[in-house]
Amino acid sequence: MASSTSLNQSTLHYSVLGSRRFSNYFWAVIVSIGGIGFFLAGLSSYLHVNLLPIGNPIDLVFIPQGVAIGFYGVAALLLATYLWLAIAWDIGGGFNEFNKETGMIQIFRWGFPGKNRRIEVSCRMGDVQAIRVIIQDGLNPKRALYLRLKGRGEIPLTRIGSPVALAELENQGAEIASFLGVPIEGL
Repeated sequence: MASSTSLNQSTLHYSVLGSRRFSNYFWAVIVSIGGIGFFLAGLSSYLHVNLLPIGNPIDLVFIPQGVAIGFYGVAALLLATYLWLAIAWDIGGGFNEFNKETGMIQIFRWGFPGKNRRIEVSCRMGDVQAIRVIIQDGLNPKRALYLRLKGRGEIPLTRIGSPVALAELENQGAEIASFLGVPIEGL
């Protein structure tokens, strides 16, 4: 959930980390390197010219080995393109802002390009019933904060992806609940 800033005790601002996290950069690089390698190996088997600095893909029979390797290379390059575009567009990145002066809460996230790229939700502080904490451990852990609103359901406040540290989640939930003067549910 990144940083929190209190300005004059009237504004609470949290930055939300989107797809620009280390794990996405790591996998984008790995998949790009693998995809380029596989694609060049498949192309080398077709052209009978060694396009790779290591190995000897010329010895591969184009049908079926070269085609299969080339297909895996194209698939990996498409996945790498998706990862790099998600990083460039910072999908899921944004902020949560709680402002006592205006009495408003603004939640902003970046989405995929298109008419709904900017995802903005605004509500009055008086509409907040509680801050809900969800903690599920196990094979697929989930740790999230939700803003429970009157008549509008719940709005997620945490990032998607790797679970937030338990201490950080509890501290942020307590800070927001204290700032808004509402109870915390789920602890």
